[in-house]
Amino acid sequence: MGYPKSPSRAEVAAAPLARLATVNPSGAVDLVPITFAFSDDDTIVTAVDHKPKRTTRLQRLENIRLHPEVTVLVDHYEEEWTNLWWVRLRGAAVVDERPADTLLAPLIAKYPQYTESRPSGPGIVITVADVTSWSARG
Repeated sequence: MGYPKSPSRAEVAAAPLARLATVNPSGAVDLVPITFAFSDDDTIVTAVDHKPKRTTRLQRLENIRLHPEVTVLVDHYEEEWTNLWWVRLRGAAVVDERPADTLLAPLIAKYPQYTESRPSGPGIVITVADVTSWSARG
């Protein structure tokens, strides 16, 4: 998947969080912040981790099972607006109920918290089909 000059793929991959948009059964869009990592140029992984949640039956997982098309938004904000950028990645997602260590390896490498407490819930694998971006840097 081609990434624009600005932001670079490295900047996108280093972002601490993204937002995952899924479509719920009513047709409305649900948006949640996620930790994420690239497992290769066209694949994003995330997983249900140990952070407190109201339930283990997360709506985002049900949404993906019903409507696998998702959007991931990664952005950078700072007070100096000339450094602002965002990247929108669209693709198809699948829920992996028991993700293998190889799937989780990029997440564990990116987030030190996962070294101590490996994500124990389902994983989400997103195959990116389209990338759109904007940067104040032009």
